Amino acid sequence: MHITITGNLGSGKSTIGRIISEKYSFEIYSTGKVQRELAAKMNLSTLELNQLMMSDRKYDHMIDDETTMISRVHKDKNIIFDSRLAWHFAEESFKVFVSVSLDVAAERIIKDQRGSVERYSSIEEAKELLAERAKTESIRYKEIYNLNYMDFNNYNLIIDSTYCDPDTIADIVMEEARKYYDNPQYTTKILVSPKSLIFEALTEDDNERLRDLVKELKDTVCISDNAIKVKQQNGKYLVTDNIDFAKAALIAGVSYLAIDIIK
Repeated sequence: MHITITGNLGSGKSTIGRIISEKYSFEIYSTGKVQRELAAKMNLSTLELNQLMMSDRKYDHMIDDETTMISRVHKDKNIIFDSRLAWHFAEESFKVFVSVSLDVAAERIIKDQRGSVERYSSIEEAKELLAERAKTESIRYKEIYNLNYMDFNNYNLIIDSTYCDPDTIADIVMEEARKYYDNPQYTTKILVSPKSLIFEALTEDDNERLRDLVKELKDTVCISDNAIKVKQQNGKYLVTDNIDFAKAALIAGVSYLAIDIIK
């Protein structure tokens, strides 16, 4: 398998990739690793190559070509590509996008080492800078490649990490990747936590009324088929059908449900 993984800043995609590598024996090719290998071939330091990339975009394209070459030459290996645009340049892959709410992304980056290095003074400042960086990256990729890496149509699996741990996400990515490689008709899936869902009504009677369905769903981690129709609303999703099922999944502690976003 070749799996390309990208996502929002602070989504935990690199951690998820590392877990898949360690647990399922995948090699990791990150943009940084490809860049280091290219610098070595050119007898340059990574700093020298970075400086060249700032003034000449041909080096971006050289790294992109290296990603394509790796995917072509190593078809017999299990590889995770941890890169913003590897989904576009790898010849064949299961394409994963890891999303996250801006609030949680800012909290994560404040807590980890990057927070002290980049000297965010508050969650609000981190949110502003993350949003600005994402905007800058989107503009840059549009200018260089005419690509929108935030368009979910580019991916096979979109999975939100706001409410879930990276180990669980890694296992789900692997399960879905196997389905993809076994089934040429695999269609794009969007998986979110039931905690991201909102309902027109959620009453105290639901626990009792939905008791049997909750019991049936207990200990279920992910329901990736039979997507629930939702409408986007203030960063969450308003459920428009199968409302009792969605409520039961929330009460039962299901980690993920598949959703279909409608206009």
